[in-house]
Amino acid sequence: MSFLKFSHALILTLASILPLTSHAALDKNEREIVKQVDKNIPHALKEIEQAVNINSGSLNIEGVKKVGALTSEQLKAIGFKVEWLDGSAFNRAGHVLATHESKNPDAIKILMIGHLDTVFAKNDNFTIYKQLDADTASGPGVADMKGGNTIIITALKSLQALNFLENVSIKVLLTGDEESSGRPLSLSKQAIVDAAIWADVALGYENGDNNIKTAMAARRGYTGWTLNVTANAAHSSQIFSESVGYGAIYEASRILNDFREQLATQPNLTFNPGLIVGGTNADYNSANSSATAFGKSNVIAQTVHVAGDLRALSPKQVESAKRVMLQIVAKNLDGSKAELIFEDGYPPMALTDGNKKLLELYSDASHDLGFNKVVAANPRNAGAADISFAANHVDMALDGLGLMGSGAHTKNETADLTSLDKNIKKTALLIYRLGQL
Repeated sequence: MSFLKFSHALILTLASILPLTSHAALDKNEREIVKQVDKNIPHALKEIEQAVNINSGSLNIEGVKKVGALTSEQLKAIGFKVEWLDGSAFNRAGHVLATHESKNPDAIKILMIGHLDTVFAKNDNFTIYKQLDADTASGPGVADMKGGNTIIITALKSLQALNFLENVSIKVLLTGDEESSGRPLSLSKQAIVDAAIWADVALGYENGDNNIKTAMAARRGYTGWTLNVTANAAHSSQIFSESVGYGAIYEASRILNDFREQLATQPNLTFNPGLIVGGTNADYNSANSSATAFGKSNVIAQTVHVAGDLRALSPKQVESAKRVMLQIVAKNLDGSKAELIFEDGYPPMALTDGNKKLLELYSDASHDLGFNKVVAANPRNAGAADISFAANHVDMALDGLGLMGSGAHTKNETADLTSLDKNIKKTALLIYRLGQL
């Protein structure tokens, strides 16, 4: 379905049955959806606990496959055709792809995105799911994003029980490498791109900025970079001399400071040097993000390595920042040379009219359910996510629809369980309404 066709259908249909400015009560079918979700909440909590209690760090291949098997069974149980997409070609476990095809050739096509992996390594001091009180649970990946996966599955389970999936075609893609992407990205993210090319709408179930009053209508992209600097090694007494120059550490410092002075005020642009190592000898291992160095205070540093990231809201902003950074790197201090290497990364998810319209639909669903209106989150308040690989291929995209929480990527990660039934109901209602267009 083209964006133009979809937009006209959206405006004409909603004008007659669900005006965007309406706060009408839910219809009979929508009330049934709410009741069905309420029935499924106790089991949803058990499914979150099951998933959290499996250690599935991105590099824990066996653990990711176990979570994949668990979610595969849950999706098969509601009639989806489920495939395991092997990830050995990009050194990760793989992905779950589940498909429901409507018999209606004009049915809207929806891609729902989650991920199976967490940031917790296989040898971590692993903790398990624990319900702290009626509203809060803790555990590794409970919000980011095993709770989000459960929201996807429970919403679809609720709709399927009422035969309300007949007017939509859906693909659920649960990736196994969101937290630590397999390489090359052209292989590890191909499943997302392929599913997005098929789809009209993409929905992401990361927890976004962990604010139930917002959703991610835009996300900044991520690009990694490495700065390598070499210089003349000599006795420290000769530094700044015409024959020796300034050394690698001064040159690296100049470059980083110029990055800050020339680019730091641009809206939604950030660039962070996360690791720096330098000395007479310095080695950086990008595979495990570690470094070693040897140097003495009376020897001019010969080598520096810096690893960082660049985040921007549009491809144009990315390219502009890269251009400025390369110009800065090229103006070397005497006696030094520098190179800046950019890596393949996550593309930006721009704030499009389609994304705004989808956010409006989601917000209306929330409001009609008696919850808060939902507005666009500040892109600075969340990192990159898999939906960015889908956003440029669909008419509409929205992320941050998962289980809210705090402390993601730490031992103190918690989930706000009051958001579970709300976000399941909002998703189920949104999908039902999209199917009526």
